[in-house]
Amino acid sequence: MNAIETGLLEVRDIHAHYGKSHVLHGVDLSVGADEVVSLVGRNGSGRSTTMKTIMGLVAPTSGRISLRGRELAGARPYAICRAGIAYVPEEREIFRNLSVDENLRMGEQRPVHGAHRWTIAEMFDYFPRLKERRNTKAGSLSGGEQQMLTMCRSLLGNPLVILIDEPTEGLAPKLVAQVAECIQDMHRKGVAVLLVEQKLTIALKVSTRVCVMGHGRIVFDGSPGELTANDALVSQWLAV
Repeated sequence: MNAIETGLLEVRDIHAHYGKSHVLHGVDLSVGADEVVSLVGRNGSGRSTTMKTIMGLVAPTSGRISLRGRELAGARPYAICRAGIAYVPEEREIFRNLSVDENLRMGEQRPVHGAHRWTIAEMFDYFPRLKERRNTKAGSLSGGEQQMLTMCRSLLGNPLVILIDEPTEGLAPKLVAQVAECIQDMHRKGVAVLLVEQKLTIALKVSTRVCVMGHGRIVFDGSPGELTANDALVSQWLAV
C-alpha cells in the first residue's frame, strides 16, 4: 500500500457498483481528526454504500481511500479495522448466542498509535442498561439495546475513525439523546466520526461539518449553519 499526502480519512473519486448498477459516481469527502462529519440525503442517495465501500464491504471500482496517508482502497475489512477504522452497521450485527459481556469482549483490540483506549466500564457508563443485562444473551435484547451494544462493541476496537450508520433508527427519544451524547463524547476524546443519520436535527446537533449526498455523489460540503441557511439546497436534496 502506497503512502499519499492526506488528512486523517480521505475518500477521493470513489466509484462503486452493485452488479451492473452504478451506485457511487465519484464520491469525494474527508474527515479530520477533530471532526464529526454527517452524511445526509434521501434514501438511495449512496450514503450507506459509501460507508460500506470505505470499510471494504463493497469493492470500489475506482478511486482512493486512505487513513493517515495509508492507502486502503481494496483492502479486506479486517485489515481496514486493524488500521484504525471501526464500523457500526445499520443492521446491528450482534452475536446473538453470546452474552452482552461476551459481545463486548469480542470487540476489544489493541489501539493503533494515537487512539483513545476505551474500556467496558466506559460503555456501561454510556448505557447503564447494558450493564444491567451484561449476562443476558444478546439475541434477547430489544432493538434499541442491540444498537447500543453494536456501537459499544465497535468503540472497544479503539479506532481513530468510527463509521456509524443510522444509529437512532427506531429508537425511543431517551435513547436517541443517549446516542447523541455518546457521539459527542467520542469526539471530545479524539475519535473522528463519519455519521449517516436520517434525523436532520440530530445530524446538525452533533456535527462539525455536513455533507449532502445526491445521486451517488457529494452535492454539498459545509457547516451545519451553512446547510440550514441554504433553503434551495435543502428543498432539492433533503425535503421529502
